[in-house]
Amino acid sequence: MIEEALSLYLVTNRDGLTEEQFLETIIEACEGGVTMVQLREKEASTHDFYELALKVKKITDHYLVPLIINDRVDICLAVDADGVHIGDSELPVSKTRELIGPNKLLGVSTKTVTRGIDAKFEGADYLGVGAIYPTTTKVQTKLTSMETLTQIIKETKLPTVAIGGIKEENILSFKEAPISGVAIVSDIMQAQNVPEKVAKLRELVDDVKGER
Repeated sequence: MIEEALSLYLVTNRDGLTEEQFLETIIEACEGGVTMVQLREKEASTHDFYELALKVKKITDHYLVPLIINDRVDICLAVDADGVHIGDSELPVSKTRELIGPNKLLGVSTKTVTRGIDAKFEGADYLGVGAIYPTTTKVQTKLTSMETLTQIIKETKLPTVAIGGIKEENILSFKEAPISGVAIVSDIMQAQNVPEKVAKLRELVDDVKGER
């Protein structure tokens, strides 16, 4: 189930969008075929994040798309999201698992095999690996190679989504990497025609996964 849910993983970014436009983009993305949505709000207050998460969850519930909350275990629990995704600066993986319980999804960002293996044994359900390509949505410059991505997947044997600068033009570069899916930010959130973009991305991801 997790393998399919990770196929086309939308990570949100509200830059340049009104709340109405933001929510409409998520609706169109869900209608178009994204398989998971991660709500990422780095600047919002706890109250505003909570209120927005409730609105997004109504949409994802309607389309039966799992909702993951970025970083914030409290928001995940407060809105009963399907899971949480954490990085290096959040709570330890084991503590996060303890707080969310056994039934919610726990995703962990990693750039190394060691971090991936540790995350697996501390309770991670899946990994997010990147940035694979240059990206403007996160302040990070060190890229992760395809070789490292592949090694992490082979050593951890966890479902893994590639993230970072991934767009329509470079998805086919993952044909040799045993990923479960790709996480897309700007190529969906800033698309002129979201349903058309998502349909094309889904086609490409299915092509990549179908090669194996």
